[in-house]
Amino acid sequence: MDDKILHRILEFQRSEITEHHVYRKLAASLPESNNRQVLSRIAEDEKKHYLIWKKYSGRDISPDRLKIGWYSLISKVLGITFGVKLMERGEENAQDNYRSLADVIPDAAQVAADEDAHEADLLRMIDEERLKYVGSIVLGLNDALVELTGALAGLTLALQNTRLVASAGLITGIAASLSMAASEYISTTSEGGEKNPVKAAVYTGLAYIATVFFLIAPFLIFSQIFLCLGLSVLNAVIVIFLFTFYVSVAQEIPFRRRFAEMTTLSLGVALVSFFIGFFVRKIMNIDI
Repeated sequence: MDDKILHRILEFQRSEITEHHVYRKLAASLPESNNRQVLSRIAEDEKKHYLIWKKYSGRDISPDRLKIGWYSLISKVLGITFGVKLMERGEENAQDNYRSLADVIPDAAQVAADEDAHEADLLRMIDEERLKYVGSIVLGLNDALVELTGALAGLTLALQNTRLVASAGLITGIAASLSMAASEYISTTSEGGEKNPVKAAVYTGLAYIATVFFLIAPFLIFSQIFLCLGLSVLNAVIVIFLFTFYVSVAQEIPFRRRFAEMTTLSLGVALVSFFIGFFVRKIMNIDI
């Protein structure tokens, strides 16, 4: 075996033993449940893969402690499903790398097959409450981004005063968040299903109100009205990017298309509202 192949095998070993420790640590953090059993099974699979590679390298490799800490933290903050899928996404080229060694190492093809099928099936078995309410969170975020970005753009041109825009935006946003939460409660109640109507309403309302404060923040900090509007639009794009990335990883959906759709819709409404504010100011002869 040449040095190049040995180096690759040692990298595979390190990756497998690192993932073994991540899954084992996450499993240990959970109470006895199906999720704990699933993560424990994946951890054992990763250990088996590590031992297969060790058979060819003849060496013990220590795990990447930094990655273990990072993915454990991400999983606790943003959810196990997101954390482990993000980790697997980072290793998405591993299967092709394994297969490239199949001519030299017969077991490589089997390890790749396990990575492709078995672990993916197990990950889908993870039942995490917060993912049931992603739709409610999306509803709150979408409405807040589209409605409030547009409202702030229109108010900026009509009022041209940061305090007035912030006050009007807060009143509009808080009232809209309560309305959206109530609508989600009624909608979830009428649909039936597994979702708790109260939790769905809370997720929708909190997502809406959090977005409201983030978008209005520039108007509370700075005095230059158009700078505030620009920063508010930038904040909207940041929210869209972060949440779209989260959903794309957790639910395995395309990122670019969803991000482009939400950004275009929010900025398009903001642009139209900006001109509406201009005409309202002219027609009503507002001078503040």
